[in-house]
Amino acid sequence: MKTLFVGLFLLIFFIISIPLLFIEFLIGKFDKQLKVRSSQKIVVTAFKMMLAGCGVKKTILGLENIPKDQAVLYVANHRSYFDILVGYTSVPTLTGFVAKKEMRKLPFISSWMKNLHCLFLDRDNIREGMKTILEGIDLVKHGHSIFIAPEGTRNQGTEMLPFKEGSFKIAEKSGCPIIPVSMNNTDGIFEQHLPWVRKGHVIVEFGEPIYLKELSAEDRKHLAPYVQGIIKDTLEKNKSLV
Repeated sequence: MKTLFVGLFLLIFFIISIPLLFIEFLIGKFDKQLKVRSSQKIVVTAFKMMLAGCGVKKTILGLENIPKDQAVLYVANHRSYFDILVGYTSVPTLTGFVAKKEMRKLPFISSWMKNLHCLFLDRDNIREGMKTILEGIDLVKHGHSIFIAPEGTRNQGTEMLPFKEGSFKIAEKSGCPIIPVSMNNTDGIFEQHLPWVRKGHVIVEFGEPIYLKELSAEDRKHLAPYVQGIIKDTLEKNKSLV
C-alpha cells in the first residue's frame, strides 16, 4: 500500500506542479529570493506529506549546531533514495542539493530543483564538474547552503564508500563551515526490501560545524577522511536509537 501511495502521490504532485511552477515563475519575475523561499516551502511540504504517508518517523539531533548567520556545506552519508526527502525536510536553511547530471532530464522534478538552486554534477567531465563547483561557491557566498553526499552514489554495503575530495571544494574556496550529517536507517524504508516501501524510524544528526581555518594542517590535507570519520562515529553512536 505504501508503494502505491508513493506512486499516486508523485502523479498528483506532477499534475499540480504545472500551475504551481507557473506561479513560481511569475513570483521570480518580481522577487527571485521569494521564489526560492516559496519553492522550498512547497517542496518541503510535499516531502513531509510523502514521508508521513509512508509511515516514516524522524528524530533530528544537533539543529543547534547549524549557524544561523551564514550558509554552510552540509556533508552527508548516502544510502537511499529517501535521503533527499529526509535531508531536505530536516535542514532549517535555504538549501540546494548536489545531484547527478541525469536528474536534469526529469520533467517537473528538475524544474523544482532549478528553483531551489540545486546543482547538477557531471562526474565524468572534470571541466563541467568544476563549473558546478564554482556555481556552488557563488551560491554559498550569497547565503544559500549546499547539501552534498561525497560518496557520489548510493552505498549498499555495510561500510561507507570513500568520500571524494572534490566534494569539499565549495567549503575550501568559500570559507563556509562544514556540517557533518549522519542519517541512520534511510535504506530501511526502501532499499532493504525492494520494490516495497516500508515504514521506519530515521535518525538524523547534524554535527558541530567544522571551520577549516581551525583545523590542523594534517586534517586540512586529509579533509575527506576527517569528515567521514566524524559521520561514521555518529552513525555508530545512533544505531541504538533506530
